[in-house]
Amino acid sequence: MRAKAQAGFTLIELLIVVAIIGIIAAIAVPGLLRARMAGNEASAIGSLRAINSANINYQTNCAAGSGYASSLVELGSTPTAGGQPFISPDLGVASPIVKSGYTLAYSVASNINSATCTGAGTVQANYLASAAPISAGTTGTRYFATSESQTIFQHTAAVTSINTSGTPTPNTAVAIK
Repeated sequence: MRAKAQAGFTLIELLIVVAIIGIIAAIAVPGLLRARMAGNEASAIGSLRAINSANINYQTNCAAGSGYASSLVELGSTPTAGGQPFISPDLGVASPIVKSGYTLAYSVASNINSATCTGAGTVQANYLASAAPISAGTTGTRYFATSESQTIFQHTAAVTSINTSGTPTPNTAVAIK
């Protein structure tokens, strides 16, 4: 009698293929996670730039050059005379906003007057917009902040206020060029 020829792979060959796939995955996953964090950080910076641009537009067209919006909701409101809101709908909601692995917050310090073109708030002398990673080290490693100076700052710790020199605290925060 003749023995039948067996077609297929042996267990050893299959284990070698699985081991190679495991090694490739171990090499690729950290790079993928770093790329995702970089994307989250870029989204946070872009959101802060959008807030700065919206506030400049608001100051020019709504506050007669005297100040800034009291909230993101006000920036997301349509002017009473008509037109488009100053900021996109994903950012024009109540603070804090969770977006792309970051929590965005917007705060103000002092009223200037109450005449606005949206009827939603008062004109503010200054503002602080900040972005903090939801899970530091996983969704992002840097914290970001901006104010009426229109400069976006970064730091490895939360930026919670602006001092009189215009730099966010802690004082070691650096501007993003």
